[in-house]
Amino acid sequence: MTRNRLAEESSPYLLQHADNPVHWWAWGPEALTEAKRSGKPILLSVGYSACHWCHVMAHESFEDEVTARVMNDHFVNIKVDREERPDIDAIYMSALHRLGQQGGWPLTMFLDSDARPFWGGTYFPKQPMYGRPGFTDVLLKLSDIYRNEPDKVTGNAEALIDAITPKPGDGDGPAVTDQILHDVTQRLARVIDPIHGGITGAPKFPQWSFFWLLWRGAIRYRHEPAKAAVIKTLERIAQGGIYDHLGGGFARYSVDELWLVPHFEKMLYDNALLIDLMTEVFRETQSPLLKARIAETVDWLAREMIVDSGGFASALDADSEGEEGKFYVWTADEIAAVLGTEDAAFFNAAYDVSPDGNWEGHTILNRLKWDGLPPAEDEARLAGLRAKLLEARAKRIRPGWDDKVLADWNGLMIGALARAGRVFDHASWVTMARRAFTFVEQKMTVSGRLIHSVRNGTGHSPGTATDYANMIWAALRLYQATGEVVYLNQAITWESVLDAHYWAGPSSGGYFTAADDTRDVIVRLKSAHDDATPSANATMVSNLCALGTLTGDARYARRAEEIMRAFSGDSARNLAGHTGLLSAAIDLLSPQLLVLVRSEDEPDTDLQDALHGLSVPGAVEIQVNGQVDAAGPPAVRGKSTVDGKSAVYACLGPQCSLPVTVATDLRRIVSDFRAVE
Repeated sequence: MTRNRLAEESSPYLLQHADNPVHWWAWGPEALTEAKRSGKPILLSVGYSACHWCHVMAHESFEDEVTARVMNDHFVNIKVDREERPDIDAIYMSALHRLGQQGGWPLTMFLDSDARPFWGGTYFPKQPMYGRPGFTDVLLKLSDIYRNEPDKVTGNAEALIDAITPKPGDGDGPAVTDQILHDVTQRLARVIDPIHGGITGAPKFPQWSFFWLLWRGAIRYRHEPAKAAVIKTLERIAQGGIYDHLGGGFARYSVDELWLVPHFEKMLYDNALLIDLMTEVFRETQSPLLKARIAETVDWLAREMIVDSGGFASALDADSEGEEGKFYVWTADEIAAVLGTEDAAFFNAAYDVSPDGNWEGHTILNRLKWDGLPPAEDEARLAGLRAKLLEARAKRIRPGWDDKVLADWNGLMIGALARAGRVFDHASWVTMARRAFTFVEQKMTVSGRLIHSVRNGTGHSPGTATDYANMIWAALRLYQATGEVVYLNQAITWESVLDAHYWAGPSSGGYFTAADDTRDVIVRLKSAHDDATPSANATMVSNLCALGTLTGDARYARRAEEIMRAFSGDSARNLAGHTGLLSAAIDLLSPQLLVLVRSEDEPDTDLQDALHGLSVPGAVEIQVNGQVDAAGPPAVRGKSTVDGKSAVYACLGPQCSLPVTVATDLRRIVSDFRAVE
């Protein structure tokens, strides 16, 4: 007898639906076989555990006996955790986009018995509202079409599959040049909200690829408006309600243009990418605000997001007790009860607390009325008050914790911590990165291949190209932070696996999302388009350039060029949608290497401070003691200290500067080295 089969799954999202009256199947051959046997279409529902609107649709429809009966009678119902199977999600989200609809979750797609999509949408209300049809009406209509208009279903399915299947000929665009990148930098800077930062309008997302390109363009082309736009954006994010001012960490996005009202879920990847970008911008600005937010966010990570053995969990839910944001918001009376009248008045003035609140009768704590941090004495007092409120908040019912470990998101956080730990001289941050790296190596590797997701020791999701790209990124960052060649060797090993199982071949180029032996995907997608996280192909351009710089092997640069060529047509047609790929192109145009050779007798912290006091985005940065040995980058092998003094060598490709031993000279040289006129 058909039943809900999700109780046997490990995904927290699937387990949220294990008690639904819907006869859910997990994605797999059994579900697809049932669709063929029964003759019913497939209803595919994709979401994730921290998704607010996924919860809304679940409460309205999937927990409702009447709606569930319609689903069970007319469909084979399949639930997918998009974070556990991003390759599956990407296929059907691409199909939705081809239908001319805006993406989002929950993703609701209707498939034929061969798992080909023929129609879909996102959230459907139980009753018609928000300009959307009622869910039951949609179900009955599509079931009728599937039974009585098979030619229409087949035609839609074939057209959608053809539309999302990668095709040769995309590599017909022009090569990316400094002139193109300079022009794009100017254009992107003009779409930034000059008052609030972020792209003008609402909602606002901390779009790393976009702002990484804008920052890189600002540095490379000495474009002050672009630099100011990134700084303004990060400062507003750091002061807004999108930031958790008590516990640290950033929510996924802001629903308004002020960065005030967040969509309250906290995702690992957003926090990794913001730590990384803020660290690079801090190097240029020495902003105390950014430094504080980075440290507070790492504290949150260490306190709330580490699973046993050191991997990083995926997310914290937006909802608690069935209400979005309830865990995080306050009333003035609640604050006064914890702090007392005098301290509450002081705190309220700093964090925009009023009797009426700033969101649905409650207050989202923020400092948007203020620039930077308060005076040291006030900040010390506020820190004590925040600690009291955090302690009180801990007694509330907490949002759900998605403790599955994802290789790709862990790679982003490992890389961010490795770089931030070195820049801020926090060895403990590098140690956190090492432990998470070891977790992925030991617990997420099967027969030499990465798996994508693991929870409580169980994992079976096949690795994606993004898992490899981000873990190579992490390995290269740890090599730069520690000098330990084991990380470089692991990056080389993973790159060879990626080439063996994901490369599209000489006639096409680029990496497929899924491996050649991933059997349950109907299309192997290939894209370099921006998403919430960097695309595997964009990340690999930077990774390959770094590997070429560190090993001297020219095949890495050739492969990076092949990726750029493979997506040249796509990027030329949509420059704003390929900002990650465009920023990586700078590494190919100008591979940069900075090597600090330290004197073991007279360590020179001034040189190290100078290196960390200027942003050199994309540069490979390493430190060695005494002399660069045979395992070091070919461009600097044999380079050493000068008369017993520490020295820095700055290289563009194979061309290196004379040794620099004075910090002021280094700042001048690096300022010129990182830019073009």
